Amino acid sequence: MTLGETPPDPREVRNPAEFIARLQALKDWSGLTYRELSARAEAHGDVLPRSTVANMLARSTVPREELLGAFVRACGARAEEWEPVRRRLAVHGAYAPEPAPEAGPDAAEADAGTAPVWPGAAPEEPPADPASEPRRSRIRRTLVGAIAVTGLVLAAVSVVALVRDGDRRPQHGRRPPVLTAPAEGPVRIRVIGSGLCLNERRGSGSGQIYQRACAGADVPRYELKRLAGNAWRIVSVHPDFPVGCSGIPSGGKIPHAALEDSECGDPTRVERFTLEPYGTPATGWRILPAGSATPGSCVTVVGDRGAEWSRLAQAPCTADARGQLFSFDRRD
Repeated sequence: MTLGETPPDPREVRNPAEFIARLQALKDWSGLTYRELSARAEAHGDVLPRSTVANMLARSTVPREELLGAFVRACGARAEEWEPVRRRLAVHGAYAPEPAPEAGPDAAEADAGTAPVWPGAAPEEPPADPASEPRRSRIRRTLVGAIAVTGLVLAAVSVVALVRDGDRRPQHGRRPPVLTAPAEGPVRIRVIGSGLCLNERRGSGSGQIYQRACAGADVPRYELKRLAGNAWRIVSVHPDFPVGCSGIPSGGKIPHAALEDSECGDPTRVERFTLEPYGTPATGWRILPAGSATPGSCVTVVGDRGAEWSRLAQAPCTADARGQLFSFDRRD
């Protein structure tokens, strides 16, 4: 669960499809895998099979109330905030918050004589005091001096940044990392551009895949397994869980769904990928979820593409393929 954040608000939805998308967002917010959700539901006295959760998130209709309650409680949110929205959607097929009560005459009298203030409007200033003019002049001179000093500091910072940037440029004789095509066996999946590698946060249990420094990218270790045709499976060998597979939940129906590791063989997940070379000659390989319900999707680094711990998710393939190219470096 992401500390310091509130769970998604179901009252913002307007139809069943948005409600299902908000449930998926709630699962992402919880940071829990299907397996962990089932375990937490059991601890609360609920029954929540993994396959039932996956099917619920892949449907286009609202779930049963008891299923919704078990899921929301397992995610760590309040079921009573979701159930009224679910009931209204089940009956009317659409949801709109109850209209706010109209203001009574007492409120109107309280507002009488008060001039309206438009959003963004500056408050009215009192008439200028002539005695304050010398002080204002001193403030102006001080501000001018501060602005001048700030400009000098920014110029100095820019020079330092240029020097540092120059230090990062490839030195004479230094070779860029070798680009490696996919092949069966153990691999380190490196992101072209950031130079970081795919990994999980050990101890989180969510299965969410991020990018991090390749030197420490050992949880889990990945292997490529060739399937029929041009399809591949990305196998995850985790020290704390059974051997699993990387995949996209809910059949890829949710745009920007997370790339996450979980048990292999879940029929509701996309666990087959096409590894497609990009450019001539190839400058990297795209990872395309095979059979995703959101066509034209690529595995993508989202957010700050150059930062450690930026997460990977399904996103539209782009012409420049930024954050969407990978090398499959061999590892022992």
